[in-house]
Amino acid sequence: MTIVQKISARKGLWQGAILAAAAALILLCFPKVDTTHFKYEEGRPWNYAKLIAPFDIPVHPDSATQRRMRDTLDAHFVPVYRINQLMADSIISSLPGGPHRAHTAAALRRLYASGVVDTDTRRHIAEGTLPRVRILDKNILSEMSTAAFTSPADIYRRLDSLASDSARRHYLAAALPSLLRPNIVFDSVESRRHYDYDYLTMTADRGVIQQGQTIVDKGTVITPQDFTNLQTYESMVRDQLRGGTSSDTLMLAGRVLYVAFCLAMLAAYCHFFCPAIDGNPRAYLFLMLLAVLFFMFSALLERNVAMGIYLVPMAVVAVLLQVFFDGRTALVSSFVITLLCAATAIFPLEYIFLESVAICAAVYSLREVSRRSEMLRASAFVGIACLLAYPAIELMFNGSFDGWSWRMVTFIVCSAALVQVAYVLMFAAERAFGFVSTITLVELADTNNPLLRRLSDECPGTFQHSMAVGNLAADAARQIGADTMLVRAGAMYHDIGKLRNPAFFTENQHGVNPHDTLPPEQSARIITAHVTDGLRMAEKAGLPAEVRDFIAQHHGRGLAKYFYITACRAAGEDLDKAPFSYAGPNPRTRETSLLMMADAVEAASRSLPDYSTASITELVNRIIDSQIAEGLHNESTISFRDIPAIKEAFIKRMKTMYHARVAYPPK
Repeated sequence: MTIVQKISARKGLWQGAILAAAAALILLCFPKVDTTHFKYEEGRPWNYAKLIAPFDIPVHPDSATQRRMRDTLDAHFVPVYRINQLMADSIISSLPGGPHRAHTAAALRRLYASGVVDTDTRRHIAEGTLPRVRILDKNILSEMSTAAFTSPADIYRRLDSLASDSARRHYLAAALPSLLRPNIVFDSVESRRHYDYDYLTMTADRGVIQQGQTIVDKGTVITPQDFTNLQTYESMVRDQLRGGTSSDTLMLAGRVLYVAFCLAMLAAYCHFFCPAIDGNPRAYLFLMLLAVLFFMFSALLERNVAMGIYLVPMAVVAVLLQVFFDGRTALVSSFVITLLCAATAIFPLEYIFLESVAICAAVYSLREVSRRSEMLRASAFVGIACLLAYPAIELMFNGSFDGWSWRMVTFIVCSAALVQVAYVLMFAAERAFGFVSTITLVELADTNNPLLRRLSDECPGTFQHSMAVGNLAADAARQIGADTMLVRAGAMYHDIGKLRNPAFFTENQHGVNPHDTLPPEQSARIITAHVTDGLRMAEKAGLPAEVRDFIAQHHGRGLAKYFYITACRAAGEDLDKAPFSYAGPNPRTRETSLLMMADAVEAASRSLPDYSTASITELVNRIIDSQIAEGLHNESTISFRDIPAIKEAFIKRMKTMYHARVAYPPK
């Protein structure tokens, strides 16, 4: 296996591991199948889009109607009693014999014919709460008035009042109290059965919401009946989803495929169009982590807050990717992550449209992030764009503003304000993944930075040289579309190694040159050492790797030509170049190549006899062409198409730097 194949296989392994872990975490965060996404309250507006019935839904009476019907039934329900037609004969057969038996038996038959109930029932009748009852006799149910009903106590008092002598009263007292029983008895089982039947009849379904009809429209205040219909709909949906393991398996398979396609789109984009991410494990992990975290936030808020997914500031993803990579990566990756999160939204099309508008607004407003005010401008752009897009989606779906939701407007404003969180996340990402943002580069290039202030104090000539190189390189970077702020920051620090021996560098000398007393080999060691010294200082100061690359590569593996030529002349022959060469490596990016060119051109321009356009042009062409001829830029991503633009930018800037002033007349 070749080295290229081994590198490719190793890259495939870590990319596959990151993708698999991201997919697993996303699938774990998917909303459960049997949960409802709707959050609503009776008497409040429906905050979602128009809900259409996907199947026939029975219309049950609402809870208020059911309570009212139950109260009516409780007030007017006629209970069921059973009648024992033989109760009087049974009691009479148990009467003791004697002269009063026949008269008592006749009275009992007459009184029991009117109906005898227990004491509690008789009390309800007296209170007027039981005017009628239903009598069950031999499976025949009939309704009758309770006005004539009596109780065993009433019968005894009645017979006692009719007794004409004490002997008869004594007979009644001895015989009746233990024998008298009701012949009409409450039947709890039949009463409950008839009660339930009457209630079900009263609360029967009032119709059907047929498939395709509206359950509730957007913005409609939810009535008790709407509330009941929604609960019925959700119950039927849950029952269908629990209908079998096969549907769960198919749904899981669909989710796996959906997540796989979304992550595959991200991976494919990085592979073909963004090598800065594709070949960098930290950047790859950062991108997938953004996808996982924003999916988790979306699923969590959508589950616990009505329309909560709109609180997730998807524009933050675009801002972070714009700052650390480029605008195209920010647009494409943010769109794909939005598609991924749309799987948790109730209305995916509306969500995708609004978030896409927010992403475009964020990328457009943040072409370069160098100040906090630009983040505020991005928030304003995102908020205004989404507030204009929301009416468009309302009119398209509803044809009117009847469904306008101020809750949605509030969420849009909050999401736009949360774009400011990106400012904090930038610093967290820089520390965790080793990225460098434009804001950090601006802060590093500030001349009040301790290391630059020291360079200004101890090596003023080098400091001025660094500033001039920064201006030259930044102009050229702007012309060819390179990273202007990275070039400027790299230029400010590329020569900090000279702090160790300031006097050995021409720009810091004042008439005395220490190299005059040293052999060329030793002078070359001192000069080339400023690269390694600078790297040590940069690491100690915690400068990012991107800035340290400028220190290491601004001379590449070039020669300290002055001392090499001097040594060769003294020896009378060509010497080994290694002791006179910089450690390198050669520039590997367009930005470090620009700095090498600008550094050499600016330094050589100090020795020009005049600063005419011709001399400046000749100098720039000679320096850059010689570097190319020596192969110092062979490892760089700079192209031949960039070279003329770079030369033109250098010439234009140097003509401005060295233009002659008009002489003032003497007094």
